[in-house]
Amino acid sequence: MIRKAAVAGSFYPADKQELLDLIQKLAGTQVEPSEAIGAVVPHAGYIYSGPVTIATLSRIKLTQTVVLIGPNHTGMGRPFAVMTQGVWQTPLGEVQIDTNLAKQMLGISRYLEEDADAHQLEHSIEVILPVLQFLKPEIRIVPIALAGTGAGAYKEIGSAVSRAVKESRSPAVLIASSDMTHYEPHDSARQKDFRVIDAIMGMDEDEMLRIVREQGVSMCGYGPVSCMMKAARELGANKAELVKYQTSGKASGDYSSVVGYAGIILKAKQLPAPVELARKAVDNFVREHRIIKPPSDLPEKLSGKAGVFVSLHKGHELRGCIGTFSPARSSIAEEIIINAIHSATEDPRFTPVAAYELAELTYSVDVLSEPEPVDSKDQLDPVKYGVIVESGLRRGLLLPDLEGVETADRQIEICRMKAGIGPFEPVQLYRFEVTRYR
Repeated sequence: MIRKAAVAGSFYPADKQELLDLIQKLAGTQVEPSEAIGAVVPHAGYIYSGPVTIATLSRIKLTQTVVLIGPNHTGMGRPFAVMTQGVWQTPLGEVQIDTNLAKQMLGISRYLEEDADAHQLEHSIEVILPVLQFLKPEIRIVPIALAGTGAGAYKEIGSAVSRAVKESRSPAVLIASSDMTHYEPHDSARQKDFRVIDAIMGMDEDEMLRIVREQGVSMCGYGPVSCMMKAARELGANKAELVKYQTSGKASGDYSSVVGYAGIILKAKQLPAPVELARKAVDNFVREHRIIKPPSDLPEKLSGKAGVFVSLHKGHELRGCIGTFSPARSSIAEEIIINAIHSATEDPRFTPVAAYELAELTYSVDVLSEPEPVDSKDQLDPVKYGVIVESGLRRGLLLPDLEGVETADRQIEICRMKAGIGPFEPVQLYRFEVTRYR
């Protein structure tokens, strides 16, 4: 099937050379592209949003295939529409659909449906294609058009996208197409848009959707951005970078009623060595039931001996936490590996972590100092020190700087409950510090 250009001559030039010249002009000074997992770019006419779109995409080391997720403005076709075969035409030539990857997504998602009608007159994906062709002429795409719905559907589609990319074993950059606030005074639009941008920068699609809803932000692609963020996080994105923001007022000179445009890149920053080791340990054990070995050339922070606690979170909720009060193995690295696996599979408060959850987990590794006895609670500080409460063979431990634990009395109370020590039984108190890696 051939999807012909629908907005050439209106949103961007229909003449090939004129289009190339305009993109070249808007590109300005070239910046060395770098690895990225996802991006947000606008889709208005090039004279308005082109500088933001081009500045953002030119900073990305594009993969052979990109997944393009845009809003459905027309109301045509299915609400969650993917094209799995054919080509898209622009004045710069044809763009092939990555059929294998598109069909994988279709087979995984309960929401996505094969549908070309939703794409025929929709501009949100088409407008981005010439820029991608300019930067990488042989690029392939998976086009997805989303209508408005609840957060659950966006999350499910995002997870289907990330799973398909993982299973294909071929990297793909994910691009969400969206303009920001529509037709408000410049200052009002900018204020609203940066609330949304802050949520994206915080890698929190739920917060972004809440702001859009509660603040009445007329952002057309909140669904595609939410979907892309979910997928990008599951593919390892953990930081975001705002490349450029401007409004249509910059081009029109009319700041009384503008549309906002933001270009944002999502990347994976390198995890601290203890956290990366914990992640690898859990991934390998859950997927293959294999216990990895520590690196042969241990960095300083992983050598030596110490007690270690590994905490797993899924979203904002604890998913497992197990550790050792004092060293039980030959190195901190071994301590991390075993305690990470136990946190994922043996914490009695939770069912064992399943493979489908791995992409959603975040990790915290606490390396404990040698505990020292204290004479009274006055020597404790719930932010600085963790606490051990001991009575005979019963011991309860609580890590420092935990949300909702603001006093030494509360620390001791929780430790007593953990160890089954009554509120009036005599105890020995210990304090310790931690080096925390997240």
